[in-house]
Amino acid sequence: MADAVTSQTIVDTDKRAIIKLTNLSDGNGEASVKKVDVSALTARSLDSATCSRVTIDQIWYDVGGMRVDLEWAATTNVKALMLGGSAAAGNVQGHLDFRSFGGVKNTEASGVDGDIDLTTSGHTNLDHYTIVLELRKSY
Repeated sequence: MADAVTSQTIVDTDKRAIIKLTNLSDGNGEASVKKVDVSALTARSLDSATCSRVTIDQIWYDVGGMRVDLEWAATTNVKALMLGGSAAAGNVQGHLDFRSFGGVKNTEASGVDGDIDLTTSGHTNLDHYTIVLELRKSY
């Protein structure tokens, strides 16, 4: 069996996207799984330009019993944010707002493709996460 995961696009406009991610783990976890494919986001209406990068402006999360690493996809992925903790931490919930300083920007590491991947660690059966990302799009 595999973790039960979902990805839902709530908003996708010229300027921003809001994506909801969920996981109910069976203990297998996820390793560098693509969660935000920028090229699949809606193109800019003015000139049909394809989104090439996103900036994380806000994030809401509920993580139970595991750690979740959001990663900038590159030849070697770079951690953007780490959420949750460990089984000992129980449920960890929060809201992070990065807008006051312009958001969490992609590090542009070698081989960058603009996408966001996700890796879980410390996961066991029935651990979970719900994450809502508010992303600002760049072209």
